[in-house]
Amino acid sequence: MTEIFRGTPSNVGNERMRIRATVAAVSGALALSAFAVPAAQAAEPKVPSGVADARDIAKSSSKGETASVTGRSSALATTADEQYNLDLTFSSIKVNNGKNIAVGTSKVVNVPVTFKMTHGADVDIHAADFVAAVDLYRGSSFESAVWSFSSAAATCTSSSSTVASCKATVDVDPLFLLNEDAGSWKAATYAVAFNGEDLDNPDMDNVGVSVKDPAASFKVQRYSKLTVNASPEPVKKGKTITVTGNLTRANWDTSKYAGYTQQSVKLQFKKKGTSTYKDVKTVKSGSGTSAGVVKTTVTASVDGTYRYSFAGTSTTPAVNSSGDAIDVK
Repeated sequence: MTEIFRGTPSNVGNERMRIRATVAAVSGALALSAFAVPAAQAAEPKVPSGVADARDIAKSSSKGETASVTGRSSALATTADEQYNLDLTFSSIKVNNGKNIAVGTSKVVNVPVTFKMTHGADVDIHAADFVAAVDLYRGSSFESAVWSFSSAAATCTSSSSTVASCKATVDVDPLFLLNEDAGSWKAATYAVAFNGEDLDNPDMDNVGVSVKDPAASFKVQRYSKLTVNASPEPVKKGKTITVTGNLTRANWDTSKYAGYTQQSVKLQFKKKGTSTYKDVKTVKSGSGTSAGVVKTTVTASVDGTYRYSFAGTSTTPAVNSSGDAIDVK
């Protein structure tokens, strides 16, 4: 499925833009025809096997509208009030160990999610047709998400007859991201008990649903890199040292890294024999043909190590360069 995004470096961004525009148009027009649905499904991140039906039912339950379950739109078309509220609540939800999610240009990021479920004694969370899962999404709510990634079914361990600790993993693939996706995201947790119903001919009155939305909030950010080079080395005391570097971040539109322009970057110095860097000065990263370049000069005084430090923004994580040692003669 992700192969539709793959191509030459020059066209992959445009192809992704075109596909995302198609999905937006299909969703905005509520076009659920036999021709429109396959295009949308092909362009969106794949929902893991065993979760798709539960996810669709959970979304319809949140909407209070007609459910249209993947692959079974006629059999499982139902109004949300036909599903009963499952005696189950979510708590202690943690996404990515409480940290923001930084995504590069090619590597899929496996995001861990943990949560606790408290449920009625009559809810069998270990039944073969019970599904608990997580969606990470961008948008105002679970049901109206602009873009999302789904977990596989969570693995739950019971600590009592009514409490369980659960773990799930959401795979965030940069091939499905655009630069506009960087920023604030949310998580929704949901559980669906099918209670032995035949999905080809279900009695929806016997299907229980519980949804917590939003369950957590965090940021999905464009992975950043920062370099440093101090020269000349060795250098005579009192002479000028030039410290250069490059601040770049993932460009999801092109699947490449690009200079992050006009950003404040601190030059820091650690005296030889010490373990703490101290701020020296702040410089701005360049733009145009020098996009992302940071450059400044200092006067050589003692042996030590220079590095650059970037504090980060809402769309880009903080990053420190490695250190470059200077030998002062």
